[in-house]
Amino acid sequence: MEKVFSNKKALVIGGTGGIGKAVALALAERGAELIIHGGSSQERLESTLKAIKGLGADVRGFLCPADASGAAERVLAGFPDPDILICAWGPFRQGSLETLNSDFWQEMVAGNLIFPGTLVSLILPGMLKKNWGRILLFGGTNTDIIRGFTTTTAYAAAKTALGVVAKSAARMGANCGLTCNVICPGLTDTEYLDENGLRYNREHSPGGLSLEPGEIARVCMAILENPGINGAIIPMDKGIIL
Repeated sequence: MEKVFSNKKALVIGGTGGIGKAVALALAERGAELIIHGGSSQERLESTLKAIKGLGADVRGFLCPADASGAAERVLAGFPDPDILICAWGPFRQGSLETLNSDFWQEMVAGNLIFPGTLVSLILPGMLKKNWGRILLFGGTNTDIIRGFTTTTAYAAAKTALGVVAKSAARMGANCGLTCNVICPGLTDTEYLDENGLRYNREHSPGGLSLEPGEIARVCMAILENPGINGAIIPMDKGIIL
């Protein structure tokens, strides 16, 4: 594997499991120094760090709840100025639009838009100064364009708005070697799903085949490695419409 990210420091938010862990491992294979963020599980964090060290990469990790006020500032306090930012985290809740209260909206917007948006704002100056940077944000399934939703309106609204963040950062960084994109995966099988969740994925995915974290990670690497992909909102969902 070519070490295309040697001498680059990558901060992976939500990197202790699922898609985030797969992306972290792929970055390690390409020579990046890893900083892994996890939410609450010390066991998952230690398992991830062990796997990355097994690939010969330098890695550090920490746990920090990402769903509270000031979370982005706390995350970056000890790990400033990453060269690569991956934000593969965001709370998910369902609820019919007419039943949602302000607390519900606040939770979805805070975790899925304010947190990643603030991270982007805080790391942009360093990337612009270095004339290089890569930012990859994770949207939700079918949030690559404006759509209506029956049970995930608040979540989808926040995730769809990440496109504005990415296009704005891309516009600012286009002349400075910086790219910022959003990938919107389809239904993906991870260790976080129970049998009912896995069954739902199979039944609703085109061809009955849901996605695997590793295949999403490979697409993420293609995006990060290509400076020509900038300000893009990329669906990777097999054409699914939920």
